[in-house]
Amino acid sequence: MKFLHSMIRVKDIKKALDFYQDVLELKIQDKKTLDDCELYFLAEYDGAVEIELTNNFETPENGYENGNCFGHFAFATNDMEAFSKRLKALGYEFLYEPYELTLKASDGTSKVKKIAFIKDPDGNEIEIIQK
Repeated sequence: MKFLHSMIRVKDIKKALDFYQDVLELKIQDKKTLDDCELYFLAEYDGAVEIELTNNFETPENGYENGNCFGHFAFATNDMEAFSKRLKALGYEFLYEPYELTLKASDGTSKVKKIAFIKDPDGNEIEIIQK
C-alpha cells in the first residue's frame, strides 16, 4: 500500500489555491471536473503525496465545519525565518509563532525542533517544522 492523498473541501477555490501554491509552494498536478465538483490535486516537486482540494459547486454559504477528528497537515521547511518572511509578505499570519520544541527519544537523547502553526483560508491547521 502507498499513501496517495488527503482531501479537504474548500469554500473559495481561488483563495485555497493561492494559499497552497504561494505559501506552501505546492503545484497543481491534476484537475478533474465531475458533475458536482472540481478536484484539484496539489503536490511538491516530486508529487509523492498530494492534497486534493475539492470545490463543490453547491458549497454551504458559511463553508464547511472543521470536525474534531482532523488535526493538521505538516510541512517541512529548511529555513523557518525565510518561511516567516514569505508568509508575512503574502499577507498571512501565524496561528502560533515559531517556537522550539524539545523531543526526548527512548534512548535518552533530545532533539530540538522549531515548529509553528498557520491556518489555511478554510481554517485547517498546518504545522510548519524546520528540518
